[in-house]
Amino acid sequence: MDNNSEFGEVKVEGVSKTFDEQSVLAKIDLKIATSEILSLLGPSGCGKTTLLRSIAGLENPEEGRITICDQIVLDDDIHVAPEKRKVGMVFQDAALFPHMTVEQNVSYGLKKDVPKKQRVAELLEIVGLPNFEKRRPETLSGGQKQRVALARALAPRPSVLLLDEPFSNLDSALRVEVRAEVHRLIGELGITTIFVTHDQDEAFLLGDRVAVMNDGKILQVDSPNVIYDKPSNNWIASFVGAVNLVRCKASGDKAETPIGFLKLDQDHDGDVELVIRPENLVITSGDDAEIETVEYYGHDSLLTVKLNDGTKLKVRTAPATSHIKGDRVGLEHKDIEVSAFRKNT
Repeated sequence: MDNNSEFGEVKVEGVSKTFDEQSVLAKIDLKIATSEILSLLGPSGCGKTTLLRSIAGLENPEEGRITICDQIVLDDDIHVAPEKRKVGMVFQDAALFPHMTVEQNVSYGLKKDVPKKQRVAELLEIVGLPNFEKRRPETLSGGQKQRVALARALAPRPSVLLLDEPFSNLDSALRVEVRAEVHRLIGELGITTIFVTHDQDEAFLLGDRVAVMNDGKILQVDSPNVIYDKPSNNWIASFVGAVNLVRCKASGDKAETPIGFLKLDQDHDGDVELVIRPENLVITSGDDAEIETVEYYGHDSLLTVKLNDGTKLKVRTAPATSHIKGDRVGLEHKDIEVSAFRKNT
């Protein structure tokens, strides 16, 4: 479809931004490769939307450099206007013009010499809304609005696509459906994409890599499995999934815990905090612990188990668990290495 598009990399170097003397972006460095999908993950207020808007040209950082497709669009002397940055952006609320038809919305940013009807029809077919040209936004569902917004962002053949939590206003079932469709479409187009979300599952599903952000800083950039299995600190470990943070003493490649000695992925000595994922714990026969709660989620169950010394651990099991509150059980860790951090890191 977009044979005339030229996708390229995005580089952010030393970008800083403040609002009311509060630092929102603190010397951000980030590189997104050509045709890569990068998920920008972080809690509300961490600066991820400000970073996205800075790349789009909707915010003007006080310092730093942003390069899109080898063109400097921001530095100390340059500020390229948003419409000249070769980016398309999809907002959280779709932001369609209510007084315009779908066709008028999608074609809004097209140049006069572009065959608009043909381009709109092509895009609506691709996003799964053929023959919707004459519809108005108030007649569309939330998912349809977001697909129209995506078509509008793609209409000028941008080199980079920016998505700012585009599924957060959709109900859960529709969110999964639209997310899958958008992921498939972006993959087929091969367009360089930055996707902002506060949802770990969404970030992991969509991103080739994930950049974890907090307090205006990029904390770690890695593939989803590395972010989950090898977080760079215990805050990331807690943010990207259910976790047990267990304080104990380490010596070399082992740590002594309430459930025995565990192997570490790096040597440590002294007081540490272990990252133990619930799915790596196994309920066994025994009398070392008591089940306090059982949470059923359909695809699995999450148990809270209290050891005899008072330590509480979350354990993920198959959904059809036979265990109930009050059962006495044993607990073991799978024979895999765990990450450890110094306390308060």
